[in-house]
Amino acid sequence: MPLPSPQPPIVLVAASGLAREASATARAVGVVVRGVVDDDPSKVGHEIAAGVPVLGGLDALVDHPDCAVVVCAGKGATRAAIVGRLDALGVTEDRYAVLVHPSVDVPAGCVVGAGSVLLAGVVLTADVTVGRHVVCMPHVVLTHDCVAEDYATLCAGVLLGGTVRVGRAAYVGMGVSVREGLSIGRDAVLGMGAVVLSDVPDGETWIGVPARPR
Repeated sequence: MPLPSPQPPIVLVAASGLAREASATARAVGVVVRGVVDDDPSKVGHEIAAGVPVLGGLDALVDHPDCAVVVCAGKGATRAAIVGRLDALGVTEDRYAVLVHPSVDVPAGCVVGAGSVLLAGVVLTADVTVGRHVVCMPHVVLTHDCVAEDYATLCAGVLLGGTVRVGRAAYVGMGVSVREGLSIGRDAVLGMGAVVLSDVPDGETWIGVPARPR
């Protein structure tokens, strides 16, 4: 859930489009963004948004021990790899912030894990579980009893029927609709606009209406 007030400043990891979106969400909820870390040396000294500088590589996090952290790589597998590197740098679970846009209601009974980002217009209905380091882009709908496992990415406009489970590091493309009661496997990819009417196995890419293996 969102950090209690007063909230510490945050450092974002990965100078990406998601980092710009996360920065805007942080500011909307009154959280100071101290900057971004990224291992691309060409980005150091530049800003990803007004007042949000690239501070250095990932190692620069050690210079900001008072800050919370949000990993902003777009793909779940990349976020997982970065979290592994941060573990080695001593970034503990309690350092990861949760960013929830002020337009998003998180009802009682719903859970949002550490490091997750919920952008504008996301809807959680009842007893939804969002794991660690999950990204929900604008206007994602997770209806009753849905589960998005750690590192899942749900792109803009995704619609999940009740009791859908999205596996670890799965990538659900823009505008995908998933029928109730289904499972999307670990590391699976659903192409933009797919309509999913059956379970998707681990690691497979499905596209189309209705969705089929690519």
